[in-house]
Amino acid sequence: MIAKTQYRMTPGDLEVTLALVRGGTLATAGERLGIDASTVFRSLQRMERGLGRPLFERTRSGYLATELATELAEHAEQMEVALEAARSSVESAPSHISGTVRITTTDTVLHGLVAPALRSLHAIHPLLSYELHTGNELASLTRRDADIAVRATKRPPQHLVGKFIGPIRVALYAAKRGGVRKFADVEAGKSDWIAPDDALPEHPSVVWRKRHFPRAASRYRVNSILSVLELVALGLGVGIVPLFLAEGRNDVVRLTEPLDECETELWLLTHPESRHLRRVGTVYSHLAQAMNMP
Repeated sequence: MIAKTQYRMTPGDLEVTLALVRGGTLATAGERLGIDASTVFRSLQRMERGLGRPLFERTRSGYLATELATELAEHAEQMEVALEAARSSVESAPSHISGTVRITTTDTVLHGLVAPALRSLHAIHPLLSYELHTGNELASLTRRDADIAVRATKRPPQHLVGKFIGPIRVALYAAKRGGVRKFADVEAGKSDWIAPDDALPEHPSVVWRKRHFPRAASRYRVNSILSVLELVALGLGVGIVPLFLAEGRNDVVRLTEPLDECETELWLLTHPESRHLRRVGTVYSHLAQAMNMP
């Protein structure tokens, strides 16, 4: 490649670079930018010809950022933050706060805590919208794949801004109208187990069951704690679920006191630069106050 001396990188070039660093593929980058993949490809070719250097390594799985692309993406993030701050500064009244806030969490925490908290925020800030990502993996706040993360962990990442919401207490539950009436029935082997063995093999509930009931294999293996609760409610077996998810329901009954060995912590996390954005700070502060742990 021969660099063209007249080439000048534009804000649009930085946006394309950042989108491809975050997305990893032309299609995903295009979705982030609202353009098609071929336009992203042409923009990338133009930049690399102008710079005389490759920005990405093409692989079967996608586009891997070079050191130069990573550095440019950092500048793009700074530009993104500055633009968001400028937009926020012109919003004089709290009711005018707008924009999209991306939140990553698990389906259990989303349905049990985050969604109810966001419902009350809508009346205060009706112009806010949300992208809600659920999964057991932690979306990268550093790469700005999400603005806020709500996670169960006892070791939140040091480089993130975090607020401890409270302990997540769990207990063993059975269906209210099922055949299991007390913990002794479980000890006697009279019930099947429902658990996230394959999806979350190191989950405290899985570790606890294997420690205290080493011969009891789970009859139903699911990929989320929310699914554990729903199958328990159907009477398919017993399972360990958080109190915040189960205590308000009338179709399950608690068989034990909270299991101290399974207790973990709920943390609200964001990137140090993101917390200064008005839309992110507003949602972060609201979630910190509105999420109630039993």
